[in-house]
Amino acid sequence: MKSPTKPVHFLLVDDLEENLLSLEALLKRDGLTMLKARSGDEALELLLQHEVALALLDVQMPGMDGFALAEFMRGSERTRHIPIIFVTAGSGDIQRRFRGYEAGAVDFIQKPIEADILRSKANVFFDLYQQRKQIAVQRDELKAVSEALREADRRKDEFLAMLGHELRNPITVFSLGVELLKQPRERDDAEAIRSRMERQVFHLLRLVDDLLDIARISGGKISLRKERVELKKILHSAIESSRPNLDAAGHSFTAHLPHEPVWLEADHTRLAQVVANLLNNAAKYTPRGGTVTLVARSHSGFAEIEVKDDGIGIPPDMQAGIFEIFSQVAEHRTQSAGGLGVGLALVQQLVALHDGSVEVESEGRGRGSTFVVKIPLEGRLAASSSDNVDTTPALDHIDAAAVDSSRD
Repeated sequence: MKSPTKPVHFLLVDDLEENLLSLEALLKRDGLTMLKARSGDEALELLLQHEVALALLDVQMPGMDGFALAEFMRGSERTRHIPIIFVTAGSGDIQRRFRGYEAGAVDFIQKPIEADILRSKANVFFDLYQQRKQIAVQRDELKAVSEALREADRRKDEFLAMLGHELRNPITVFSLGVELLKQPRERDDAEAIRSRMERQVFHLLRLVDDLLDIARISGGKISLRKERVELKKILHSAIESSRPNLDAAGHSFTAHLPHEPVWLEADHTRLAQVVANLLNNAAKYTPRGGTVTLVARSHSGFAEIEVKDDGIGIPPDMQAGIFEIFSQVAEHRTQSAGGLGVGLALVQQLVALHDGSVEVESEGRGRGSTFVVKIPLEGRLAASSSDNVDTTPALDHIDAAAVDSSRD
């Protein structure tokens, strides 16, 4: 635990400047700042501006004396807990001491001052103040950790409820399908039943893959198989994987790819998964018949991959946490059509393993979203390669053969 770095303040109050200078010299130490006041009014102004660990007050001052100042301090919530030591050249009779303790003093020091005694007492309050500050820091840190754990627990419960819902639907379809197929008579709709069951099997497999990826993310066990690979080859794989979702939603999809080869040292499968996840997210969260655009370019030593949609957008207060595991915007859950909220967390993890970055931009609800992934070019030597972008709506003319990696 780090010690507080801010200086500790002592308040010295005496109407004589030479007394203030003497006290300052006597108590001087690292980390301690002296606030000096020559009247009660000046002292109160300083107390409004600074947090004070100890106040040393001269008893006999013109105007507001030390006792009156102490009573003012005890009457304020801000200053009532500041320890007070009275410094006096007057008599130490019992009545005066009683009045001082009644005003909130913790001690009396008689003039002439014994330096070692005062320094020893002041050091106690210096250390106590630092300890209190340290405890306050620990308390705040524990509170933050506790709140984070509560939030994680809440999101875990939401995740388990979501998982139960996602598993229940396909299992129900399997159960009904099996019962229908068990009927002895020939069914005209048997093929349709099997087709629905196959779709649910695919859905279940994706859920299991998401769960496995959660375990790998949590355990830090995601590893890459990097090789020299061309960016367009990765993008074609991602497009081929996400094309069914884009088509099913009736979206208009356009891809703008670089004219010249852009070479990366990357894991083809995992980087294609990153782009496919972003395209699938765009398909999910864009109302039917929307527009999704993929743009790729090389710039300043990085391959930049941009996925943009005109969908339901992301509220500003959610954008900072959108890449956290299990994170989903509440109103997006009915739009997501299945999924466990781990896709973007996986995107961030895989991009980080490639020494890259991913960012999101959205002007808010209903304003669409733009995700930008940056991956270092191979050896950073290709940074000066062509940054031109093919602005032809490439996907409109890509057939199954064109997205085959053998064409690259």
